[in-house]
Amino acid sequence: MELLRRGPTGESAGLRDPVWSQRSRMSLWAPPTLLEMAGKNLLRNESLAIAALEELPMELFPPLFMAAFNRRRRKTLKAMVQAWPFACLPLGALMKERKFHRETFQAVLDGLDVLLAQDVRPRRWKLQVLDLRKNAHQDFWTVWSGTRVGACSLVDSEATQPLRKKQRVDRSRAGVRQALAPLEVLVDLCLKEGSRDEVLSCLLEKVKAREGLLHLCCRRLRIFAMPMQNIKTVLKMVRLDSVQDLEVNCTWKLSTLGRFALHLGQMRNLRRLLISHIHLSSCASREEEDERVSQFTSQFLSLHHLQELCLDSISFLEGRLNHMLRCLKNPLETLSITNCLLSELDLKHLSQSPTICQLKDLGLSGVNLTTVSVRSLRVLLERTSATLQDLDLDECGIMDPQFSAILPALSRCSQLTTFSFCGNPISMAVLEKLLRHTIGLSNLSHVLYPAPLESYEDVRGTLHLGRLAYLHAKLKRMLRESGRPGMVWFSANPCPHCGDRTFYDPEPILCSCYMPV
Repeated sequence: MELLRRGPTGESAGLRDPVWSQRSRMSLWAPPTLLEMAGKNLLRNESLAIAALEELPMELFPPLFMAAFNRRRRKTLKAMVQAWPFACLPLGALMKERKFHRETFQAVLDGLDVLLAQDVRPRRWKLQVLDLRKNAHQDFWTVWSGTRVGACSLVDSEATQPLRKKQRVDRSRAGVRQALAPLEVLVDLCLKEGSRDEVLSCLLEKVKAREGLLHLCCRRLRIFAMPMQNIKTVLKMVRLDSVQDLEVNCTWKLSTLGRFALHLGQMRNLRRLLISHIHLSSCASREEEDERVSQFTSQFLSLHHLQELCLDSISFLEGRLNHMLRCLKNPLETLSITNCLLSELDLKHLSQSPTICQLKDLGLSGVNLTTVSVRSLRVLLERTSATLQDLDLDECGIMDPQFSAILPALSRCSQLTTFSFCGNPISMAVLEKLLRHTIGLSNLSHVLYPAPLESYEDVRGTLHLGRLAYLHAKLKRMLRESGRPGMVWFSANPCPHCGDRTFYDPEPILCSCYMPV
C-alpha cells in the first residue's frame, strides 16, 4: 500500500510543490488515476489482491470490484463481498449492461454465505444490503471509478435505513462485536411463464438455505401469465411487506384473484397497485361472485399506504365499486379505471367517496359514459378541482350535451396540466367552447382532442385531412389571440381500418391506410 501513499519519485504526494494548482486540488474530489493503477496491479495477482483487502482503502474497493467482476475473478469477488466497506453493494447497476454470468454471480452469493455462516460479525463488516435492482444507484460505479466527478454515498441510502437503525441498537448492546442480523437482498421481480430468471433461481436457493438470515425484498413486483402454484412458491420466499409497486397483468378468473388476495393483504407498504384482465366465471352464482369480490376488496383494509390504484378490464366492478371504495383507508393520488363497465350508481359513489379528495390523476378511458347522468361526472370534477393535474376521458362516448355540461366544473380545475378526451364524438363548436373555458387555466399545457365531427368524410370514420388541418389551424389561431400560444393542442384519432392513431400537431402523422399505394 506504499504505492498509494507516495508519488512516483518516492516523495510524499502533495509535498513536492508548496503551491498546488487548481487541477491538483480538484483531483482530491475524484478517485485518482493512481488508485486505478494500483487496483489493476493487484488484480494481476489474485492471491495478493485477497491478502491486501484488510488494508485496502475504501476508495479502491469499487474500481477493484468492477475489474474483478468484468474479468470474472470469482475468488476475489467472494473475498471482496466479505470485506465490502459500504452499507450497500449495488450489484444490479453493475450487471445492467453486462450479460449474466451465473458463476460470477454465484461467487458474490458465496461471499454472503461465508458471512452469514459466522456466529458473530467481523469488526469491519458493514454490508447490510445487496441491491440487485438495475435502475438503482446509477451513479455509484461511475463516481467511484473516476469516470464521473461527484459524491456518492450509500451509507444513508433509503434501502439501508431500517437495518442501520436496528444495528445501531444491537451494536450499543453488544459493544464492538456486532450481533447477527438478517442481510437484505433487494430485487425487482417479473414472474412470467416460459422465461427463465437465473438470478431469481440462484436467490431462491440461497434464501432457502439461509432461512431467517437472508431476507429477499422486492420493491417492484410484476406478475404475468404464470400458474398460481408457481407464483405462491416464489412469494413464499419474499418479504411481502417490502413490496411497494405491484402489477398483476394476468387473464385470471375472479376465483383465481380470490386465491391471490391473501398475499395482497400482506403487502402492507404497497403504494401502487395495477390489476388487469379479471373476468367472471360463467358457472359462478351471484352469491359466489360477491363472496370472492369481498375476499379481494377486504384486503384493501391493510393497505394504509396505497396512493395509486389502476384497474383495467375488470369485469366484476359494475355495481360493486362502492365495496372497494369503502375499504380504502386513505385518499388516493392516482385512480385509473379503464375499459370497465360502471353503472350510474358506481359513478355516484365515486364522486362522493372521501378517497378522491386529494386526487391528482384521474383516468376513465374506455368507460362508457354515454348513458350516465352528467351530474355525477360534474360533481367528481368539482370535488377534485383543487388537486387534479391529469384527466383522461378517452373513448368514453361523451357527446356535445354532456361535454358542455361539465365545462364549468372543468374550468375550475386550477392545477390541471394535461387533458385528454380522444375518441369522443365532439363538434368544432364545443371544442371552441372548451378552449374559451380553459384558457384561464395557467398550468394547462397539453390538450389531446378528437378530430371534430366536421372533419370526417363519411359515417365510417374516414378523415378528411384538409378539413382537419383547417380546423386545427383555427384552434391554434384562437390560442394565439387569447395569449396562450404555448398551450399545445393536438388531435389523436383511431383509424377505422387498422386502429392505429393519426396525430395532427401541426402536420399529420398518418397510419399506412392513408398513404398512397
